[in-house]
Amino acid sequence: MIVGSTLVVDGANVVGSVPDGWWKDRAGAARRLHERLLVADTAYDEIVLVLEGQAKGGVRAGRDAHVTTVHAPRDGDREIREQARVAAETGARVTVVTADRALAANVSPAQVLSPSWLLDRI
Repeated sequence: MIVGSTLVVDGANVVGSVPDGWWKDRAGAARRLHERLLVADTAYDEIVLVLEGQAKGGVRAGRDAHVTTVHAPRDGDREIREQARVAAETGARVTVVTADRALAANVSPAQVLSPSWLLDRI
């Protein structure tokens, strides 16, 4: 049974794709991305934002509307793979947003789109 579509967002990769000084305030950059995702008009039923390191301080873990924020306990890539796997197991159509080639090669059968694709839509 297909339950919809899930967009899994590599928060560090999306934030890091724009040279706007994010490295000075990783938590603030994560919060701004989260805020944009909350009001984004996307074709996805669910959005999972994966945060790691200092970025976790900008958004609490949990669900806000259609956006679920997950704090990676270790590295973000491992958590992104896990979130994509769990969503796929529910029957959802899964898309991962990342520019990390190694990660992209390991999230099959999820579709992979670039951070610029997402930023153009939010």
